[in-house]
Amino acid sequence: MSIKYPVYQPRLAGNEKKYVNECLDSTWISSKGKFIQEFEKAFAQQLGIPYAISVSNGTVALHLALLASGIGPGDEVLVPSFTYIASVNAITYTGAVPVFVDSCSRTLQMDPNDLEHRITTKTKAIMPVHLYGDMCDMDKIMAIALRNGLQVIEDCAEAFGSSYQGKPAGTMGTLSTFSFFGNKTITTGEGGMVVTKDPSLYQLAMRLKGQGLAEGREYWHDIIGYNYRMTNICAAIGLAQLEQATDLIREKREIASHYNYELQICDLELPAERPGIVHTYWMYTILVTDAGQREPLRAYLKSKGIETRPTFYPVHHMPMYASGHHSLPVADDISSRGINLPSYPGLTKENIQEICGHIRNFLTQ
Repeated sequence: MSIKYPVYQPRLAGNEKKYVNECLDSTWISSKGKFIQEFEKAFAQQLGIPYAISVSNGTVALHLALLASGIGPGDEVLVPSFTYIASVNAITYTGAVPVFVDSCSRTLQMDPNDLEHRITTKTKAIMPVHLYGDMCDMDKIMAIALRNGLQVIEDCAEAFGSSYQGKPAGTMGTLSTFSFFGNKTITTGEGGMVVTKDPSLYQLAMRLKGQGLAEGREYWHDIIGYNYRMTNICAAIGLAQLEQATDLIREKREIASHYNYELQICDLELPAERPGIVHTYWMYTILVTDAGQREPLRAYLKSKGIETRPTFYPVHHMPMYASGHHSLPVADDISSRGINLPSYPGLTKENIQEICGHIRNFLTQ
C-alpha cells in the first residue's frame, strides 16, 4: 500500500522560493552571500546567544565543535549509546574515544547517574544529546562537568526550540550544535549550526570551517582546516524556515497533545513534558510494552499506509564500536521497544485519530 502518512516531510510554505530565487538571480549560490550572515544572526538571536556558525550539515557541526574544544587523540568523551550514530562518529573523527553512557528509562535521555561513574582521568568532555525534542537533565550534567573540569558539547540536532528551566537548548554547553536535515523542525535541506558564547571559540571555529584561513590575509592558511561551509542557497532556505519557527513548534506540540489524548487508554509508554522543560516533540515516540510487539505493529500500520521508524539502535552494538564490555540495559530496552509515529507539520487532529484508531485496533486484537 502507498504511504498515506509519512513519518516526516518538511513544510516549505514561507519565503523559501523567494529567497532561493534571489540567490539565483544574484549568482551568489556558494558559500558567500547575504543569506549566510542573515541566517547566522537570526539564529543566534533566536537562542539569545552571541555567536552562530553555519556549516554544511549536523555531523560536521559536531566535528567542528569538538575540534574547537581541543578534543583529540587520547581524550575520552562521554556520550549516550542510545543516539543517532553521528554523535559518536564525530568523536571518533577527532581521534578521541567515545565512552558510552546509559539512558533514563522514562525520558530516553542520557542518565546523569551512570554518566558520573564513567569519568576517568582521560575524560575531557560530555556530549549530552537531546533526543526527539526532549531535554537531558542539564542541571545535573552541568554540575558533574563543573566538579570534574569537563567541557559540555550539547548535541541539539533534534531539539531546536526546546528549553530547560527557561534556557534554550544549545545555550548551556561550551559549544552546541544543530542539524537542519530535511526531517528536522527547521531545515535547509542539508545544513547545521555551531553556537557558542565564547568569542575565542567562535573565531577558532570560523577559521577551522574555512580551510584554516588566517584572519586578514588572503590565501594564507596557518592551521589545518576543513571545508565545512554552508551555501547561500541553504542559508536562504534556513532563514525562511526560521521565520516560521514559532508556528512549526506550536504545531508539533499540538500534534503530540492529540496523540497523548488518543493513546492515553492504550498499554503504551507515551512521551511526557516534565516540569521546567519545553518539549518540542521533534518525533512523537512511543514504547510498546513488549519488544515482540514492535515489528508486528509497524507492519500492521504500514499495511494501512502509515509509515513509522524504529528508535535508534544503541551504538555500542555497532561492529566498529562493539569492542569491550558495555552494560547499558536501559539503552538496550528502550531501543527494542520504541516507535516513531508520523509527526510532520500539517498532520491534523483527524489524521491522528485515524492513526491512533489503527494502533488501538492492533493492540486489542
